[in-house]
Amino acid sequence: MVSVAGVQGEGTAAIVAGLSAEDSARVSAALAKVEPMYAGKPIPSGQDAWQFVQGVVTVLASLNADAETRIAGLLFELHVIAPDAVDDIETNFGREIADLVAGVRQLMRFHALTFQQPQEVLRGKNAAQQAAAQIETLRKMLLAMASDMRVVLVRLASRVSTLRYFAEQKLENEATAQYARETFDLYAPLANRLGIWQVKWELEDLSFRFLEPATYKRIAKMLEEKRIEREGFVASAIEHLHAELAAGGIKAEVSGRPKHIYSIWNKMRGKAIDFSELYDVRAFRVIVDDVKTCYTVLGIVHNIWTPIPKEFDDYISRPKPNGYQSLHTVVLAEDGRPLEVQIRTREMHHFAEYGVAAHWRYKESGGSNFAAQKYDEKIAWLRQLLAWKSEVAGAVVEQEEVRRDWVEKLKSTTLDERIYVLTPQARVIELPNGATPIDFAYHLHSDVGHRCRGARVDGVMVPLNTVLKNGQTVDIITVKAGQGGVAAGPSRDWLSPGYAASARTRSKVRAWFNAIEQQETLAQGRSILEKTLQRVGKTAVNLEELAHKLGFPKVDDLFLSLGKDEFSPRQIEQALQVDETEKNVEPDEASITRKSRASSIVQGAKSGVLVVGTEGLMTQLARCCKPAPPDQIIGFVTRGKGVSIHRLNCKNFTEMSAKAPERVIQTTWGTPVHDTVYPVDIFVLAGDRQGLLRDISEIFLREKINVIGVSTQSVKGHARMAFTAEIGSTAQLQKALTVIREVKGVLEARRQ
Repeated sequence: MVSVAGVQGEGTAAIVAGLSAEDSARVSAALAKVEPMYAGKPIPSGQDAWQFVQGVVTVLASLNADAETRIAGLLFELHVIAPDAVDDIETNFGREIADLVAGVRQLMRFHALTFQQPQEVLRGKNAAQQAAAQIETLRKMLLAMASDMRVVLVRLASRVSTLRYFAEQKLENEATAQYARETFDLYAPLANRLGIWQVKWELEDLSFRFLEPATYKRIAKMLEEKRIEREGFVASAIEHLHAELAAGGIKAEVSGRPKHIYSIWNKMRGKAIDFSELYDVRAFRVIVDDVKTCYTVLGIVHNIWTPIPKEFDDYISRPKPNGYQSLHTVVLAEDGRPLEVQIRTREMHHFAEYGVAAHWRYKESGGSNFAAQKYDEKIAWLRQLLAWKSEVAGAVVEQEEVRRDWVEKLKSTTLDERIYVLTPQARVIELPNGATPIDFAYHLHSDVGHRCRGARVDGVMVPLNTVLKNGQTVDIITVKAGQGGVAAGPSRDWLSPGYAASARTRSKVRAWFNAIEQQETLAQGRSILEKTLQRVGKTAVNLEELAHKLGFPKVDDLFLSLGKDEFSPRQIEQALQVDETEKNVEPDEASITRKSRASSIVQGAKSGVLVVGTEGLMTQLARCCKPAPPDQIIGFVTRGKGVSIHRLNCKNFTEMSAKAPERVIQTTWGTPVHDTVYPVDIFVLAGDRQGLLRDISEIFLREKINVIGVSTQSVKGHARMAFTAEIGSTAQLQKALTVIREVKGVLEARRQ
C-alpha cells in the first residue's frame, strides 16, 4: 500500500491503495468532487449513494484496478443522482473516463432484462434448457457490449457493494431475492469465467444468503460454533508441518483455505453427506517450487498423519479435464477427525486461480464445441490480462508504461465475433458480426423473414441493410400475404452483398426463390401437357396413369420434366398412339411376349455407355429412340436424372439440343458387357392373313431374340405390328429384320 500525503481516513486509504502518488491524487480529487452530489441521496436499491460508490471503489481497489476504473466507479451513478452533471464528466475527467461511465450505464440496463424473459422461453418440455441458454447468451452479451473490459469490473464491483448492503441491513424481501437470483445466474458465473475468484465466491455466498436463508444460516452457525477450535487446530497443524518441512530443507508456503458457505452446501448436496462428513472444512494448502517437491511433501504429510487411501487424488499425473493439477489427500489428525491437504507448485496454483478459460465451461456445462473453444481462447486471453495486472501491481507504481500497456490491451480485447440484440420482449438474440435486421427476422422464424418489410432499431425506422450493434432492440415490421397488393416474400436484393451477413439467412432466401421457380416450372409443364392432350384429342386421360406409363412416379414429376425441356411432348403422343393400338387390336401376347431378361438394361443392367471426359456419371438410355450398340450415340444432360443417351439421328434429341446446345455431351459405347441386352422397337407392315403373327414370332424365337412387348392392328386389309425386342447388338437385329422381310405378305420391316 502506498502512503499518500493529504489522504485522510481508512476508507479513503483503501480506495487509493496500490496507486501512484499522482493517481491517488486524481482519485482523491474525484472523491472530493462527487461527495457533495451524492451525500444524503439514495439509489434505486435503497442504499445511500455516497456509501454505495465508496463500496464499489473499495472492491475495485482490491482487484488492483487502475485510477480511471476507480474514478468511473465513483461517477456512474451520477446518471441517477445528478443527471445535469453527466455532460461535464468528459470536461472534468477526460474522454476515457466518460466512455467507461457510459459503458457501465449501458450494462446497468441488464438488471431489468433478466426479469423480463419472454413467455415462449418458459413453455415446452425444454423450458429449463431454453431459459439456461438465454442466461448464457446474456452473459455473452454483457462481455460483448463491454468494448472495454474494465466496464465489467465496475459492474461486478457494484453488485458486490449492493449485496453487502442488503446483508448488513439484513433485508429479506422479494427485491433482494430478485437481485440474488440475477447475481447467481448472471454475475457470479461471469466472475468465474473471468477468473476473478474472490468476487465470484463473495457473490455466490451473498446470493445464497438471500435465496436459501435458512440453509445459509444453518451452515454459517455450524461453521461459527467450531470456528475458534478449527482455526486453532489448522494453525497448529500448519506449524507442525512447517517444522517438518524446514527439517527436510524444503521451502514452502502453507496457508489455510477460506470456507465458502455456498461451496460447502453444494458439496453436501452433490455428495449427499452431512456437514460433519465434509473433509475440507478443516483444510490447508501447500505451495512449493517444483513437481518433485510436491511428492516429497506428500510423503511428509502421510508420515505425520494417517492417510485415508480412498480420499487421495493425484491430479498432477492425471489432470482434471479442465487442466487443473494438484495433489489432494485427506488424513486423520490427532483428534481422529479428517484434515484435507492440497499440494501444488506455484505454476499450478496460478493456473488454478487464473487458468484455462475452459474451467468455467467444465463447471457450468461439462462440454464444448468448436465455436465455444474459439470463444474460450479469447476468454483465456482476457483472464491472462487480469492475472498479469495482479502480478505487476507492485511494479505499476514505478512503471507507468506497464500500467498503460495493460490498459490498452484490456481496452482492445474483442471477446466475440458475434453480436447480441434484443426483441421488444427482451429476448436476447445471438447473431454473426455485421448482421442486419433481415438476419434478425430470419433468426426469429423463416416466415417472419419472408414477410419482413421494415425494421425499427431502438424505436427508429432504419433500412433493412443497417448493420446492427450490441444491445440494440429490434422490432420487425411484417406484411400479410396479399396485403395492399404486396406479395409476402423476400426480395432478390437480399441476396446482394450487404443485406445478410448470415449464410443461413441467404440459404433461406434462395430456398424461397427456388420454390417459386419450381411452381412456375410445374405450371409450365402442366400447360404443355394439356395442350398436347388437346392436340391429340385425349383430354380425358388419367394423368397419374399416364405419368406411370411414361416412367414417372408422380404426375408432378412429369410436369417438371416437361417444364424443364427434359421430356418431349412427342413421347406423350407416341405413348397415346400405342394405347389406341392396344384398344383396337387383340394381340396374342401370351404366346409371343416374355419377361425381360435379368441382363437387360430394363432390369438395371449396366448400359456400357461412357461419357467422354467424365467418370461415374449416371446415364440412362432414352425411351424415345432406344439406342443399342453399335448405334452412334450422343448424351443430353437432364436435370436430376443424369445423362440421357440418344441415337445421333433421334428427332427428340434434335429438338432438345436446338433449344439447349450447352447440355449436349459426347458419349460412346464402352467395352461390351457380357450378355447385356437392349430394348428396341420394330415396326412391321404386312398384308393381313391367318398365321402372320405366328410366322414372325417364330423368327424371333429362332434368332434368340426376346420379345417383351407386341401390339397389332388391322386397317383396310393391312396388319400394322409393333414389337419391343431385346437385342445384344444391331447386327443381331439386322439379321432378324432381313429374315422377316422374306415372310409371305410382309411389305416393310424396320427398326423404329
